[in-house]
Amino acid sequence: MQHVIITGGLFLSSPACAQGHVVLMPKLDWTTAAHLAMEAVAACAKQGYSVTATVVDTTGHQQAVIKGDNVPLQSLSVSYRKAYTAYSYGLAFNMNTTSELIAAKVTGPANGALNTIPEVLFVPGGVTLRRASDQTVLGGIGVSGAPGGEKDEACAQAAVTKFRGDFR
Repeated sequence: MQHVIITGGLFLSSPACAQGHVVLMPKLDWTTAAHLAMEAVAACAKQGYSVTATVVDTTGHQQAVIKGDNVPLQSLSVSYRKAYTAYSYGLAFNMNTTSELIAAKVTGPANGALNTIPEVLFVPGGVTLRRASDQTVLGGIGVSGAPGGEKDEACAQAAVTKFRGDFR
């Protein structure tokens, strides 16, 4: 005889249960993600910086990556990690940029334990992507390659500002 033990209770009132057994996650379509990455690279190029821009979706995976013509190799992984951090920690702590996360000191315990998570990088240059109407988190964008994270973040923010109206 098999016994099933349920701990924690049933959440019958949750929207996912009301819709059945399929969970739908909002995310940007691939064309908007690609436009965001292209715009961030273009914004930095106008200032003379060659960068890589990565957009992650609500699974934390890369949805679009645009690499400038003369970026260092590490900018590919760094832009992804900034996007991932902006998405995952922006969602968890209701922050909009990696700079905000750093300023709020939500970078983890003093021993740096969060910095050992491979995808996490608490460096300026990531922006959380949110739906225009209700601020639902849709992913993140990270930029790497400019001389300083604040410049990377400004390029990411310029792209988000330009396309925010499309986040519906």
